[in-house]
Amino acid sequence: MSVFKTILDKTKTNPEAEMGFLDHVEALRWHIIRSVIVIVIMAILVFIKVEWIFDRVILGPAHNDFVSYKWFCALGRFFHYDSFCLGEIKMEFQNTAVTGQFMMGMSVSMMLGFILSFPYVLWELWKFIKPALKPDEVRYARGIVFWCSLLFFMGVLFAYFILAPYTINFFGGYQLSPKFKNIITIDNYYDTISNLILGLGLVFELPVIVYFLSRIGVLTPGFMRDKRKYAVLILFLLSEIITPPDLFSCLLVFFPLYLLFEISVFISARAITAKLKKQSQNTD
Repeated sequence: MSVFKTILDKTKTNPEAEMGFLDHVEALRWHIIRSVIVIVIMAILVFIKVEWIFDRVILGPAHNDFVSYKWFCALGRFFHYDSFCLGEIKMEFQNTAVTGQFMMGMSVSMMLGFILSFPYVLWELWKFIKPALKPDEVRYARGIVFWCSLLFFMGVLFAYFILAPYTINFFGGYQLSPKFKNIITIDNYYDTISNLILGLGLVFELPVIVYFLSRIGVLTPGFMRDKRKYAVLILFLLSEIITPPDLFSCLLVFFPLYLLFEISVFISARAITAKLKKQSQNTD
């Protein structure tokens, strides 16, 4: 609601904002419709090859020849640390529903359709918000679609190539007793992979969020430094939520998130400095 109010308050500074509340609701509806259309189109394109995509992409971390395992082993040999070489994966999958495999194909298509369409969805969102901003705010937000998309894809790639292989390897080989076999439902496997990928993709947007909160004065670098210990606790809990319940996977997520936090502190400081500089120029 605050977005609509802000847009209505900008009518004097931005001619494009000279619309009523219902007009903005209608504009938002069309932004959403166009975004959904693009997502569906991308999902259809994925669905055409969904069998190959599911086997080679979604099930990729469950294959012993997955590229990340080769990277880990090469890294282990370089540091003379054999633990980087993950063991052989022995996993069996099962489908327990009549329509399970078809619905799984639909879910995979929609998820990948959303990921591939993410820059366009952001662009539509930006087109809706932009009229509510002042010219200076628009200038400061230049490139936001690119940076948000870049961070999102970095999170997706980190989850897929780094976190997912360790997660699948650990739980695929874990046994309470040799009498038990790990026969995993495709729903459970897919939920694990999709939660990691989408969760990390969205969490990696932290620096952009911090930048805008700093620009409007909600966050300051001093506040973030003072609350660092609380941030560490929150990031650790968030890592526990995103990852399966093992310490290594949690730490594997926690350290990149903490690095993002420190980067965000730096970005906040730069944003505050630019804001103060602008205010001093206006005063002069």
